[in-house]
Amino acid sequence: MMNKKKKLTVTLATMMALGTVLSACGGNNNANTGAEATKAPATSEGATNSGAPDTSKEVKLKMILLGPQPGDYDKVFGELNTKLKEKINATVETEFLDWSDWTQKYPLKFAANEDFDLVYTANWAFYNDQALKGGFLELTDDMLTKYMPQTWEAMPKVNWQQAKVDGKLYMVPNNNVEVTDKVVLYREDLRKKHNLPEINSAESYATYLKAIAKDEKGITAFGAKPADGWKFHELDQTLLEQNNNFNLVDASLLPLAYKLDDASGKVFNIYDTPEFTSLLQYYKDLADNGAWSKNVVSNKNDVWQDVKAGKVSSYAHNLGTVAANLAEMRRDKPDVELGIADLTPDKKKIAAISTQNGMSVHATSKNPERALMLLDLLQNDKEIHDLTMYGIAGSNYNPEGDKKFTAGPAAANYTGFSNWGWNSPLNRQDAAYPKEADDMFNTWQSSIYHFPLETFVFDTTPVKNEVANIGNVMLRYAIPLEYGLIDDLAKGQADLIKQLKSAGLDKVQTEMQTQIDAFLAAQK
Repeated sequence: MMNKKKKLTVTLATMMALGTVLSACGGNNNANTGAEATKAPATSEGATNSGAPDTSKEVKLKMILLGPQPGDYDKVFGELNTKLKEKINATVETEFLDWSDWTQKYPLKFAANEDFDLVYTANWAFYNDQALKGGFLELTDDMLTKYMPQTWEAMPKVNWQQAKVDGKLYMVPNNNVEVTDKVVLYREDLRKKHNLPEINSAESYATYLKAIAKDEKGITAFGAKPADGWKFHELDQTLLEQNNNFNLVDASLLPLAYKLDDASGKVFNIYDTPEFTSLLQYYKDLADNGAWSKNVVSNKNDVWQDVKAGKVSSYAHNLGTVAANLAEMRRDKPDVELGIADLTPDKKKIAAISTQNGMSVHATSKNPERALMLLDLLQNDKEIHDLTMYGIAGSNYNPEGDKKFTAGPAAANYTGFSNWGWNSPLNRQDAAYPKEADDMFNTWQSSIYHFPLETFVFDTTPVKNEVANIGNVMLRYAIPLEYGLIDDLAKGQADLIKQLKSAGLDKVQTEMQTQIDAFLAAQK
């Protein structure tokens, strides 16, 4: 059991994955279960007498990724398929679920039992949900050692353990370490223009946002997109969780949390805390001062693109993503100066577990062995990893030695989707990666905190109806309240808590506490 701060040394090359937490909603698979799905490898493809995988039959794989299809998809994946044909006698076709509606479409793919082999997944993107519903194939040690020998060798054993759900593995996690804490990206040139104080706290950030809203016409001070189904204010992770050392048990579904340093793991409703009451007043002040649009709850825009276009002055995301954004702005619009600010510099930092990004095999895949062989190449074959992560060399990117890259003339045509599912030690770092992001991460290392419930996964099966109802309540009552659209904060908070109770929050909390107690007891 780890319950104290420990120094964690990682390279910044591993921090380029997206930490945006999005909503996860329900979806029913067919009658398949994880246990039944494990039978597939024994019948779908044989092996040669030597014990090596039999690739004599050409197969076509289908993969589902999140994000928009990149402009150069045909070029990049055309080249990929040429290489895959040579290496494992397979080709792959990819379907992309756009960020604007992926949370609706993703579970429907499983509910309809569509024909596909591989799918991006994560602890924020339906992994636990579909693992428990039988949507993913259970992966055994024998399968991994046979069809993914390079990954088996390279992957730290703790990563496999962290990816298990109810003792079984359903994901090939990415092989890297991240810190999930959020920071804010902002217009440093505007801060200087208006002679505003350094941004390093909630208070100084509010000063910045209100000044931009007042003095910069045509620019929205803070950008958010609640209409994509995310159930919390986009500053909650920073100002409610990080600032108070709270940790949500399931950040995509429920408002139930515990304190990081509480060894007993006592669960509470974050909406029913004095910290939330205080934060509502902070948000209401920002809303009343025009820090975000009055139509914010219906916004589905790509906030980063709005920042890049000069329409938005600031937004919140994980350090790796905002650093990549900053590098992109310096490349494409060097006259615009951005900055990165940590609003909770003195608080504990949380390292992501391995399920922050990963890939799973569909439970009904007809070619699970070849799918695993593809994943093995994506993570560990330098040529294929470079191609799928960065695109065509000389066009989408320029390799700089083995460890770094610079943007190519067509960099914008291969970006924005979840190829982070196969992040690995082969990842390159953008040569333009900002020094301030490196410096910020280095200061975080001594504050990274490991805690007993770090790998706890809540099984929602016994309360799935209540969880769905709670999610609807959060969207209807919590989002407008947090974005300052309700004038009477006390009544709004009371109504939210009342509606959550009616939706079954007490039952869910009791079930969650029971599971947490059992998890902690088993650790001892």
